[in-house]
Amino acid sequence: MEKRSILNSKIFKQIRIYAVFIAFWAIPALVFGQEKAEPDNGKAFDPKEAIFEHIGDSHSWHTFGKATIQLPVIVYTDKGLEVFMSGKFFNEKHEEVPYTGKNYTYLLEKDKVKVADAAGKVDESKKVYDFSITRNVASMWFGMILLLIIFFTVAGSYKKRSGKAPKGLQSFMEPLILFIRDDVAIPNIGIKYVRYMSLLLTVFFFILINNLLGLVPFFPGAYNLTGNIAVTLTLSFIILLVINFSGNKYYWKHIFAPDIPLWLYIIMVPVELIGIISKPFALMIRLFANITAGHIIVLSLISLIFIFKTLAVSPASVVFVVFMDCIELLVAFLQAYIFTMLSALFIGMAVQEHH
Repeated sequence: MEKRSILNSKIFKQIRIYAVFIAFWAIPALVFGQEKAEPDNGKAFDPKEAIFEHIGDSHSWHTFGKATIQLPVIVYTDKGLEVFMSGKFFNEKHEEVPYTGKNYTYLLEKDKVKVADAAGKVDESKKVYDFSITRNVASMWFGMILLLIIFFTVAGSYKKRSGKAPKGLQSFMEPLILFIRDDVAIPNIGIKYVRYMSLLLTVFFFILINNLLGLVPFFPGAYNLTGNIAVTLTLSFIILLVINFSGNKYYWKHIFAPDIPLWLYIIMVPVELIGIISKPFALMIRLFANITAGHIIVLSLISLIFIFKTLAVSPASVVFVVFMDCIELLVAFLQAYIFTMLSALFIGMAVQEHH
């Protein structure tokens, strides 16, 4: 009964709530954290442009060949709100061109929407607040929808097959869920683990799903969501809130009134206060750096073919890319586990009772 108690509809309902919460908080950070290399204008192949175009954000989502999904551009200026599709920035030859809307003429500068003056240059005096649905936002929504579908399906299976052996997707998900419970939540949090299981499961599967989709080289994958600092910042900020709102009197006493000589307070209290921020900061940087580095290495190896302009290097390039993809597959699971495990550890340090 203990094994089944954690796998009930209440847990999955809470997971869906946390999933929506993550999406809600990540969108503002994403739309203000766009970065992309300038488009190719017939110049020699620049691997830096190609790499940063992949790991950065965009106002369109590439599908197959030259086909792309145009995404809504939502901008707010001193003349009000304006909405149009990103395809307005491109002509028939897929060259970037200014777009004249009802308020201003807009153009893309490194994939950021700017107001253009009469000469077609960026008008720095006009402030543009960009709330566009970019590729990272769209891919995040896709990952969240996939996560919700999975957990709706698994929760339905538990209702229909109560007391029976797991089957299908349920049998695949149950070992992962029990792993998070038995090897992450219980050892690090203790008897209060049930309260945080929904959060830990949501964070783990959100990171895992988007890590895996980022390794898929075609639509709807091939994006770098978990390698975006805005997303990892949002996840870490949520963990920061949970840690400090869950902290008991012993947690705060250890920070503001530790059992040390009074003359050491001037050193230890600032150190402990810095520690409150440094723990989630480490979570943010670790996930961002590892996922981004993996994408950069794979794309750099592929770029060797175009740098040397010969297929002679392609066998070696492909072999190394396959090898790195295998490592990245391991890293996708490992980073999801490490982020979840450290989150549980930090929460456990805040809720543990004094012995």
